[in-house]
Formats: sequence, structure tokens, C-alpha cells
Amino acid sequence: MTDYAKQFMLLLMNEKCYDNYFVDFDFFDGDCFKALLSKGLGLGIIAGSVLVKVPQITKILANKSAQGINLFSVCLDLFAITIHMAYSFVSGFPFSAWGDTSFLALQTAMIAFLVLHFGGAAAKAVSFAVVYSVMTYVLMGGLTPLNYLLIAQGFNVPILLIGKLSQAFTNYKNGGTGQLSAVTCFMLLAGSLARIFTSIQETGDQMMVITYGCSSFANAVIVSQLLYYWNSDKKSQRKSSPKKPSKAKAKKTD
Repeated sequence: MTDYAKQFMLLLMNEKCYDNYFVDFDFFDGDCFKALLSKGLGLGIIAGSVLVKVPQITKILANKSAQGINLFSVCLDLFAITIHMAYSFVSGFPFSAWGDTSFLALQTAMIAFLVLHFGGAAAKAVSFAVVYSVMTYVLMGGLTPLNYLLIAQGFNVPILLIGKLSQAFTNYKNGGTGQLSAVTCFMLLAGSLARIFTSIQETGDQMMVITYGCSSFANAVIVSQLLYYWNSDKKSQRKSSPKKPSKAKAKKTD
């Protein structure tokens, strides 16, 4: 039983930190604490990413509409996520540092498929699914050299910003956030903020840190719009709701 517990703990920390905590009982090692926190955050983000865009998908399916969702933004977001996933996988980074992107890529692809499907382009939706599957295999199946992926990763920052801010512009133009899921947007912001720390701690890759920093900024813009339009809708509902007649007036009319 002890051996199984040790093997489990070694998934979260290296041998040196294990000895510090469980042999020497030294619980004040700063480096080990940061490494453990980063690993725990990374695994937590991966667990959360399994469902992060499910509220968005279910909202589209329930309403049978993708109104207000910018397809261009979704496709750019999907491209950036896929490049990041492929770059991390081929670079051999720990799964805890990038594993969430695999679930995000699948769910984002489903959203793009649904936007096309409910937009009346079923054939295009199927074609999109086939093309994306082939592209993912080419990027992650050893057919694309790492230096090419590094160059593509460098383009992720402007792609992410253009994609997310395109959605923000659509929200502004429509005067609302349409079928955007607030739960999904808040979870994406929390995940991208946490990933800044885990990227510094587990990979040391400056490009990944910059990418997540820009992603956090763009996600924060959309979240701020959700809050703004939500509050605006509540105020407009209060103004438009009919006022109840006063008791005095009610008596006169009787």
C-alpha cells in the first residue's frame, strides 16, 4: 500500500521533493512547494477542461441556434489551440502543462461544427470535421518538423488576439453576447490565468507564457462584456416592466 502511495505522489513531485516531505519532513522547501502547486493546478485545469466548453455546446443544442457566435473567431481560436497542443506534444512537455488543450480543441471543433450545421451548411460542417482531423494528424503525427511548429506557435499571439477580439467586436456590434455561455467564458479566463504560472514552472518556455498572457487579456475583455451586457439587460428589464398602480388610484377607479 505504501508503494502505491509513493508512486502516486511521484506523479505530483520528483524524488527529491518526496524525500523532503515524507522522509525529512521538511515542509518549507519553496521550490518543492511551487512545483507541487504547479502540478496540482495543471491537473486541476485538465480536469476542468473536460467540461469547460460543454455549457456552450449544450446552450447551442438546446436553442438549436448559434446566433451571436462569430465563426471566424471560433476557427482562429481552434487553430491557435491546435498549434499549441501540437507544439507542446512534439516538444515533449509534461502532459500536465498542456493536456487541457486536447479537450479544448475537441470541444472548440464541435462548436465550429455546430455553428456551421445550425447556420444551414451541413455539408460544410462535415467537410470541416474531415479537414480538421487530417490537419491534426499531420501536425501531431510526426509529419511536421518541430521548427515549423515553433514558427507557427509564434503566430499564436496575434491569432489569439484577433480571434478573441473579433468575438468581442461582434458582441459590441450586436449590443449583447447572444448564445455565449458565461460559465465557459469565466472558466476559460481562470484557466488561462493559472496556465501562466504552470508554464513558467513546468516548461520555462517564454513563448507559452506570452501566449497565455495574451489569452488571459482577451478572455478578460469578453468576460467584462458579459458582465456589462448582463447588468444592462437587468436595468432595461426594470425600466420596461409595468408599474403597479398605487392603492389611491386603484380606489378611485373602483
